[in-house]
Amino acid sequence: MHRSTDRILTTHTGKRFMPDAGNPGMMTFVEIRRLAAADLSAALTLGHLLDGPAREDATRRFLASPDHHWLVAYVDGEPAGFVTGIELTHPDKGTEMLLYELGVDVEFRRQGIGRQLTMALADLARERGCYGMWVVTEADNTAALATYRAAGATSVDPAIVLNWTFDAAERHGDSRGEAD
Repeated sequence: MHRSTDRILTTHTGKRFMPDAGNPGMMTFVEIRRLAAADLSAALTLGHLLDGPAREDATRRFLASPDHHWLVAYVDGEPAGFVTGIELTHPDKGTEMLLYELGVDVEFRRQGIGRQLTMALADLARERGCYGMWVVTEADNTAALATYRAAGATSVDPAIVLNWTFDAAERHGDSRGEAD
């Protein structure tokens, strides 16, 4: 069992400070914490950083998986941003980290928090033996591209992302459809 202090991460530089936009020359303390199953209650309060409110069932499942990672940046004790990562393992490739989502609260943007979160996830991936990390973003998402590049990512050949969307009945195993 991890204690709360065991889940406090540092960035790759060992520094957890950022310039204070309101006070040039001052630094603000940024703490990056890795959430665990015991942090369910706190995780459920982070909806303002997500695309919508956290669902308890999905949050509980996410935090319970040892291959799912949720890092949260706190500035002066307030949640300022997050990154989620998922380890993917393939028999002939090994394990890599998918940076699933990165979000920074509007008032904390352009202060290096997204870069620090990305680098903290990369550090965690290295510690867990991943051979690499990857992310997919839109070609016109200049903020995300700048953040990922500032954290050391490089672009690869253009890719096409295809997805499937399943309705609620299918997600819960209620589908009675026949296979072709």
